[in-house]
Parts: sequence; structure tokens; C-alpha cells
Amino acid sequence: MAAICVFCASSSTLDQKWLDLATSTGAEIAARGHSLVSGGGCVGMMGAVAEGARAGGAHTLGVIPQALVDLEVADLNSDELIVTDDMGVRKNLMIERSDAFITLPGGLGTLDELFEVWTTATLDLHTRPIVLLDTDGFYDGLLTWLDGLAGIGFARTAALGRLTVAKSIGAALDEIEDRLAG
Repeated sequence: MAAICVFCASSSTLDQKWLDLATSTGAEIAARGHSLVSGGGCVGMMGAVAEGARAGGAHTLGVIPQALVDLEVADLNSDELIVTDDMGVRKNLMIERSDAFITLPGGLGTLDELFEVWTTATLDLHTRPIVLLDTDGFYDGLLTWLDGLAGIGFARTAALGRLTVAKSIGAALDEIEDRLAG
């Protein structure tokens, strides 16, 4: 059983298809016997992935800064909820407590989390699997831009290779399970 960290949007204004994706992600994590590490919010995709995981019987760990608890967006139903002083401590704890990472569609905060774990992997600070779930081509523009960076010397091809891109949650979890087993 792996502790899988899911980075995703916490916006409450998202189309239902993104919330459904998050719920399905949590449910599949649970169905495969893994636990969930999340940003500890109860709103948007973050809340949906935790609800999906819990509904399937997975252990859920949420890590949230006090400022967001004060805004009443904490996932108080988490099996374990850690409240931190700030976002930096939150992110570091999420990373420390995780065996692998999946990034669902999201905005600036999601990208910050993705780039943190990806950058530290390229510096050989960890070897944990990092999977970007590119459903419906959500990340196509980003991936094209990143490939262009390699073409002009701003990113190493080997560094880009540390990120796996998957089109489905099943493929994302297969990649993680294969990497952790090998």
C-alpha cells in the first residue's frame, strides 16, 4: 500500500466533470488499497478526491495551513488532519508523507506543488514516481512549452523524463505501482 499524494484544484467554481474526475481518482486509489495524502481542503477537486477515497475505505491524510482552517475550508472528515503554520510547511509535509504523486487539473497552486516535487526529483533528492494526469488535453499547452524549453537548452531532456504523463487514472496508478514494485 502506497501513500499517494494528489495535487489538484480547490476551486468551488469548476465544471462537474473535473469534480467527477477527482472523485473517481480517490475511489480508484482506495480500490487499489492505497491511502491518500491531500492538501486538507474540503472544497473543489481537493474535497472530491478525499470524499472518493474515504467512500472506498482509504485512509486520508490532509495537510492544511491554519489560514485555510480559519476560512473554514478544512476537511474535518480526514482520518488525520495536520494543521501547519504556512503553505511552505504544508507542502513539505505532504511531500515527506507521500510515496508517489499524481497531479490532476489545477491552477497556480497545483502547478507549484507539481514543480516542487518534479524539481527535487531532477536534483536526485528523491526517486518517487510523479504522474501528470492529462485528461482531455488539459496540460497539452504546458507540455508543449516544456518540450520547447528542452529544445533551447532551458530544461534537460532527462529532467523532463522524470515526469510521466498519463491519460487515465488507471494508467497513472499502474505507472506508480510498477515503479514502486520495481
